[in-house]
Amino acid sequence: MKNPIVILTLLVFVTVGCATSPNEIQATHVSPIQYSSYDCDQIAMEMGFVGRKVNELYYQLEDEASADQGQMALGLVLFWPALFFLEGGDDYRAGEYARLKGERLALEDAAVMKKCDPTSLPRFEEPKPKEILVKEDVPTM
Repeated sequence: MKNPIVILTLLVFVTVGCATSPNEIQATHVSPIQYSSYDCDQIAMEMGFVGRKVNELYYQLEDEASADQGQMALGLVLFWPALFFLEGGDDYRAGEYARLKGERLALEDAAVMKKCDPTSLPRFEEPKPKEILVKEDVPTM
């Protein structure tokens, strides 16, 4: 039978040592009151800025999570003691991503409170994982 301490240690590394996928990061609460002095044009501009930043961070976090998963798999297969030296975990970008997702929701609430025309506001779409983008960009014959 295998050593239970080694198995337990590996399970801890698998669950804690890897960066969180951006799809699993929840939005933090941001109050829409901070946008109460904004008019609809200002809200739309801020929505565009926040949306671009959310997309940028999404792909950075996705790349980091994928790299961590690859390193973890390689470490488990080839040389498990190397797992002790993995960087892993979330950095400041995960917190920033959660905050920006919260701002995006607060901006949507502010737009509703101001009765802004929805057609004049940028649409927020959840970023798509790179694998899906690549598959959709490939023309079919």
